[in-house]
Amino acid sequence: MKIFFRYQTFRFIWLAKPPGRHFHRDHQLWTPLTLADLEAINRYDKPLPKNFNFAGDVLDQWSQKEKTGERPANPALWWVNGKGDEVKWSFRELGSLSRKTANVLTKPCGLQRGDRVVVILPRIPEWWLVNVACMRTGLVFMPGTTQLTAKDILYRLQASKAKCIVASEEVALAVESIVSECPHLKTKLLVSPHARNGWLSFQELFQSASEEHSCVQTGSQEPMAIYFTSGTTGSPKMAQHSQSSLGIGYTLAGRYWLDLKSSDIIWNMSDTGWIKAAIGSTFSSWLQGSCVFVHRMAQFDTDTFLHTLTTYPITTLCSAPTVYRMLVQKDLKRYKFKKLRHCLTGGEPLNPEVLEQWKEQTGLELYEGYGQTEVGIICANQKGQEIKPGSMGKGVEPYDVQIIDENGNILPPGKEGEIALRLKSTRPFSFFSEYVDNPEKTAATVRGDFYVTGDRGVMDSDGYFWFVGRADDVIISSGYRIGPFEVESALIEHPAVVESAVVSSPDPIRGEVVKAFVVLSAPFKSSNPEKLTLELQDHVKKSTAPYKYPRKVEFVQELPKTITGKIKRNVLRDQEWGRT
Repeated sequence: MKIFFRYQTFRFIWLAKPPGRHFHRDHQLWTPLTLADLEAINRYDKPLPKNFNFAGDVLDQWSQKEKTGERPANPALWWVNGKGDEVKWSFRELGSLSRKTANVLTKPCGLQRGDRVVVILPRIPEWWLVNVACMRTGLVFMPGTTQLTAKDILYRLQASKAKCIVASEEVALAVESIVSECPHLKTKLLVSPHARNGWLSFQELFQSASEEHSCVQTGSQEPMAIYFTSGTTGSPKMAQHSQSSLGIGYTLAGRYWLDLKSSDIIWNMSDTGWIKAAIGSTFSSWLQGSCVFVHRMAQFDTDTFLHTLTTYPITTLCSAPTVYRMLVQKDLKRYKFKKLRHCLTGGEPLNPEVLEQWKEQTGLELYEGYGQTEVGIICANQKGQEIKPGSMGKGVEPYDVQIIDENGNILPPGKEGEIALRLKSTRPFSFFSEYVDNPEKTAATVRGDFYVTGDRGVMDSDGYFWFVGRADDVIISSGYRIGPFEVESALIEHPAVVESAVVSSPDPIRGEVVKAFVVLSAPFKSSNPEKLTLELQDHVKKSTAPYKYPRKVEFVQELPKTITGKIKRNVLRDQEWGRT
């Protein structure tokens, strides 16, 4: 899809000289928050301020430092599409363009503070403009992946009572097919070079919009964003985050896990629909004044990925383990990465073998992090800490992470239980505020003095956490509890396996058994499937406890096109059990 408007034709708009600083409150009465202040607030060493707005209190501060020469006008956002188009915006330029976007949302779109906006855009610069514009105007930003179906979009629009949808051509037809069933939806805003009946054109409105806009003074606990989280039963829940939970709550993650400085350039591969895009491509990065690098890359391609790392001065890379599993299939020693120094992963457990192969071929460690949409980063391997292959690392500030049983009692090291966060006298501001319109589900996240993640794990005697599986991912077969990640880790050690996903499958005798969906490497694609199935089963029996081996194996050309193992398993498990 051509973005926004053709870059060469409208280059003057993207690179327009930004206006002066726009304070969102009386500058005479306001002392700006420093990065040290935000870190202290994130640690709970300082109280949460009454008011906070990420655009006004963070982004505009970096813009002001550029204006006064306290920092060079390095890019805040650096976007490429692999076809020769490139966008570089400083913080001042980001400020100017996001103010124009704020005026588009509030004037022709008619949106008011507190209104909810569904945003379904691929990795294009407009996603960041709309995101920041929602902060400036007090609108509630609700991102979604372009892989959503018409049914998915309908549910999101109806459940959220969204007043506006901002979408690209990929999903425009799906939106049109269900819009008559969405009485609360007032405005459809299309990001495309082409006009479409019934839609406002972002391009046209943006060109005529004013650069003058005063950022609203939002409360720290005022809603900022809603993320739809997939559940095992029922429809996705709406996890609502506040201005401070996202805007301040990722300060420490940016410094200690991502290890970012203002001179760094971070490439985070997350889809714009997931909260990982908020963590790595917005809040943690811009809190530190770092540059967010984005490649349009509609479909992941290892050659494009490696070419990008060798062409651009990316210092920090963050991607799901699936990507690293694919990359280590290549001869990485042939590639010279320009500036890469720090590599991170998250979203699903990292196989120890992949970690070792990556380090052997690149000389770089992989720092795994574990978190949730609701509460952010919980555990991580951080610079300066020993990395134990297969571990998620230790609990990170400001959380006290424990393993508890079904009654909320802390379990000793080595005992499997639920990963949980100890609650203090008040609910941490870095938590999500609530599941919107679902007080029962919100209340169910608390067990005694703990917030329960729903994930199962083990803590060792050194304080390192080890992921076992999602509480609902755990397969119970003939009384045995089996974590899918253990089986996937065993399978990937076999040279025939490029990728796998392990789920439960119905069985008339055992209730459920382990089933593995396997993508084969090229040399094994012509193998006898029955013989190869037996070989893989024997391999798993030898690599882990014999009862964990997959009693069913299905060879597939590819797994569902989603970047995390957890979502892949959800899709495949639902197919296996005939769920819709």
